[in-house]
Amino acid sequence: MLENLRDRLQAHVPQRLALKMPRAAVLLPIVDRPEPTLLFTRRADHLKQHGGQVAFPGGKWEHGDDDLLDTALREAEEEIALPPDRVQLLGRLSDVISLHGIRVTPYVGLIPADLPLVPELSELDAIFEVPLTHFLEDKRTHTDVIRVDGRDYYVPSYRVSNRTPGAPGTHEQATRPRDDDHVIWGLSAMMLVELLAEGFAMPISLFERPPGELCYRPERRMSAP
Repeated sequence: MLENLRDRLQAHVPQRLALKMPRAAVLLPIVDRPEPTLLFTRRADHLKQHGGQVAFPGGKWEHGDDDLLDTALREAEEEIALPPDRVQLLGRLSDVISLHGIRVTPYVGLIPADLPLVPELSELDAIFEVPLTHFLEDKRTHTDVIRVDGRDYYVPSYRVSNRTPGAPGTHEQATRPRDDDHVIWGLSAMMLVELLAEGFAMPISLFERPPGELCYRPERRMSAP
């Protein structure tokens, strides 16, 4: 499954947005298992922004970061104790703009299985993995239709049980058990669509209406400051 991923991502020309906005970067970590998985985090409920939401490891650029890749690797080490030297960079995806006006640059990396990853509990309450086949088989629950500045984006939403048998690498905060499922949607799902389309040649797009249930979200404005 991963044989051609690096070549495809290296040949991909991601969109780079030249907007004067605060910058951030995230890492999409693919775990090198016999059945490869994609690693996600869930942000702690007490956080003012995005509390309880699923995300990829990452955060805002800081003075001292050499570049945005350095930002993504630093944040991944701070959030989940992922050593930067254990990340094999596979490629870069297109910049995306968050609801809060932050330009986010995603990077894709391959990491070894069974690293001793630990969530930073001041920021996260879970680390979990989802088999890539879940996304390659397009097991979305529905599609969110998000209109941004007059253009519709068809963003898949996935629901993954946090008690799914055979889902490796799940770390839950021991003092606060949770029974709810993980929901992967929004900005993370938009990045995921590009990974599937460009990295795995999957026929999926944010701009073509897919079959199945549609859920219309309020229109958003993302004008640059």
